[in-house]
Parts: sequence; C-alpha cells; structure tokens
Amino acid sequence: MPSYDYPLNERIRTLLRVEDLFAKVLYHVEAGHEYSHHSALLTLLQILDVVDRAELKLDLLQELDRQRSVMIMLRGNPGIAEITLETIINEIDVTSDALRAETNKFGQTLRANEWLMSIRQRAGIPGGVCEFDVPSYHYWLGLSEVRRRQDFATWLKPLLPMQHAVVIILRILRGSGATTKLLAINGDFQQMLGGAKPAQMLRIEVAEDVVCFPEVSANKYAINIRFNVLESAQKPQKYEDNVNFTLTLCNL
Repeated sequence: MPSYDYPLNERIRTLLRVEDLFAKVLYHVEAGHEYSHHSALLTLLQILDVVDRAELKLDLLQELDRQRSVMIMLRGNPGIAEITLETIINEIDVTSDALRAETNKFGQTLRANEWLMSIRQRAGIPGGVCEFDVPSYHYWLGLSEVRRRQDFATWLKPLLPMQHAVVIILRILRGSGATTKLLAINGDFQQMLGGAKPAQMLRIEVAEDVVCFPEVSANKYAINIRFNVLESAQKPQKYEDNVNFTLTLCNL
C-alpha cells in the first residue's frame, strides 16, 4: 500500500531527508556499477548539505535517550512483547554509544578530504564532473568495484551511527498514533487539529489501485489534503472522485 509521510516541523523534515538520501546511497553502493557509484557519491555529498547543523547530533542523542526512558517504563507491561522491547532498547544503546564515540562533527572526515570537496564543488555545475573536468574522478570510477566499495566503506563509517539513529527514531515515530480510515470527497479533505501534544508528522496511505496522490498543506491548527492525478507526466490535476485513505497523526 503506497504511503506518504508529511513532516510538520523542520526537525522531522531533516530526519526524513537524511533517511531518503542514505537509502539511495546504500542502494547505489550495493549495485556496484560505476554509474551507480557515481550516483552514490553525489548523493553522499548531498547528505553533507542536509546534516551541516552542529545540533543534529545532540538532537539525535537526546531523542534516543528519551525513547529509551519510555521503553524502560514499558517493561513488565503484559500488552508489550518483551523480546521486541528489549531488542529496541538494545538498538538504542548500541547506536547511542556509537554516536557518542564519534567525536567529530557529522561529515567532518568527508569535508577534510580535499579530493571529495573538489568533486562537491564541480557537482553543482550541470555536467561538471565529466572526465575532462575532473580526470582523477574519471580514473576513480574506472577502478575495480572492490576498490570503490572500500572507499565508500571508509567514507560512510563515521556517518552510519547517525543513519542508524534516524532509522530508529523514524520507526518509532511511524509506529505511534492511531490510524483512522477517512474519505476525501471529490479529492479534498480537511481536518482541524487539537490536543495538548501536536502531531509531528502525517502518514497517509492509499490502496494500490488508487490512481492519485496526496498533496498536503498543514499547520498546528489544521491539515488540508488534496488528491491529484498525474497524466502523461504533465502538470498534476485535481482528482475529482472520492478517495478512501488512512491517516495517522504521528508523535514521538
């Protein structure tokens, strides 16, 4: 079932971007072809732009510590699977220790690599990393797949604790909140938001055979969902039929 996550604050927006970029990096590294490794490297450099915030590491550690405290309070609850709970607590402990062990700012080892930074600078120019622009990069792409994988392992190692922390936090966030079955009349839906603890993310799911997608505008008071259809890869148009969907208001 297709799902769409919509962040309601900048903190969750950053986590979703990191998750998306890492998924693409790891996929392309695993694919192995030099074109895939080209995409992996350029995406890895994009991660630097997203995580270039000194407080991100502190944010992740504080959230992991908070979630650990919540999980510990659930011990002994008959409605909670004990093995699953202990697995999550262990994952949080391992990831927190790895984050604390990494003393440098996220991405600092990559920023200290002059060769990677020269590629980053050229990557901002359309077609700027052609072989005649950066011969050393063309040479690197021509090295063996094993060698390129080794380089990626070196570059990614300091960042993996951050990626693991993001995965854990978003998994907990997506599993929070109650899911409601709703109907968008003529493709439109609006709902007022209330409660002492505002939602941090919306999660919308639609059936596989639904030929439209949601676009969301939201603030702390209300959410507006409009379903659109994309035909012939042209400008999206409003979907005029009713749409059954589920909505989860997620909160850590």
